Amino acid sequence: MQKSTLLKHCWLIIIAITCLFHVATAQTQPTTASPRKPGELITRFPFKQYYGGVVVIRACLAGIPDTLQFILDTGSAGISLDTNTCIQLGIHLTPTDRIVRGVGGSKTVSFAMDRSLQLPGLQVDSLDFHINDYELISQVYGLQVDGIVGYSLLSKFIVQVDYDTEMISIYEKGPFSYPKGGQLMRPSLTLIPIVNAFLKNGKAQHYNRYYFDTGAGMCLLLSQQFVKDSAILSSRKRQRKVIQTEAQGLGGKMTMDITTIQEFKLGNYSFRNVPVYIFDDVTNVTAYPFLGGMVGNDLLRRFNLILNYGKKEIYVMPNSHYKDPFDYSYTGLIIYLIDGRVEVTDIIKGSPAEKAGLQKGDLIIAVNNIFSGNLQLYRDILKNVGTRPTLLIMRNKELMIKKIQIKSIL
Repeated sequence: MQKSTLLKHCWLIIIAITCLFHVATAQTQPTTASPRKPGELITRFPFKQYYGGVVVIRACLAGIPDTLQFILDTGSAGISLDTNTCIQLGIHLTPTDRIVRGVGGSKTVSFAMDRSLQLPGLQVDSLDFHINDYELISQVYGLQVDGIVGYSLLSKFIVQVDYDTEMISIYEKGPFSYPKGGQLMRPSLTLIPIVNAFLKNGKAQHYNRYYFDTGAGMCLLLSQQFVKDSAILSSRKRQRKVIQTEAQGLGGKMTMDITTIQEFKLGNYSFRNVPVYIFDDVTNVTAYPFLGGMVGNDLLRRFNLILNYGKKEIYVMPNSHYKDPFDYSYTGLIIYLIDGRVEVTDIIKGSPAEKAGLQKGDLIIAVNNIFSGNLQLYRDILKNVGTRPTLLIMRNKELMIKKIQIKSIL
């Protein structure tokens, strides 16, 4: 999708700033299951990818027949449910003084205590779900996001994520043989994996540690403090473009910059001209100077992953997406799916979208004569650098045609 790191994709930051949190206590109770052999395959089931490669799985809560949709997120220190989902399903909530911290703010949360999650072929018991509001994430992806699955589940099993086949395989913890052709990483792991990586931009070179976050639909997220102290943007003779954009988090809207980094190396695997978001990390979500920032799933989706939290191991193997080009498109057009309609929720000042005459509140009826109303399809069209797609919009019940130029941040 990934997970794209460009202006029209600034909504992807929401995943990072909502899911990269710390809860005071993470629950890891034993599962209820018949005895299995160590390393034995328990179940295998499909998932769907959205922008930035973000993984969405379907599951149920025991005693509730509704099928729910969860984001699989290594950047989550626990497991969670959406506020409105709990209200609609009549799930009892227990207030607590535990705190969720994200970019722009923090808040205390309630919990749905001692629930069972039913995955295809597997029931996981004794889970305490913290409650958060995922309405905005649902609008971003154009689907109902009912919750986020993180450490509370991942720590109980060996989990394989295959982006080529879009299948998840879950194994019993124990001895495990990794396939050939990849690299074994040994992250620091308490609740969220932390990996070492190399960053280069001109003469500036830095080895640092980064959160390993599959729930974040971008390549890299760095704090302004790290960027300033490391001088990674000031060392190049020819400056790269740095473009201002916006994102939303627990504390509301905030300003971010987007640019590219010459080289980013994860393990033995090197990527060039990598898109990166830079922000003022006032709540220190990126844990600088302990960490440099966060590696998101628009980069991680280029590998098939095996998450072996019990051994504090992550195995990465390049897949068919390894050489996919990064998305450098720039429109300044922010669109969500709200009440079944694709709506312009923001326009970046001075951007191609503003110059095209688009305004906040416009409804997009069609793109290039495609009337599907499919948010993901429209975004695919709007990432083709150098093109000028035609948008049919409705403003104040009046139909209008606008042409927007797709520029590049390179």
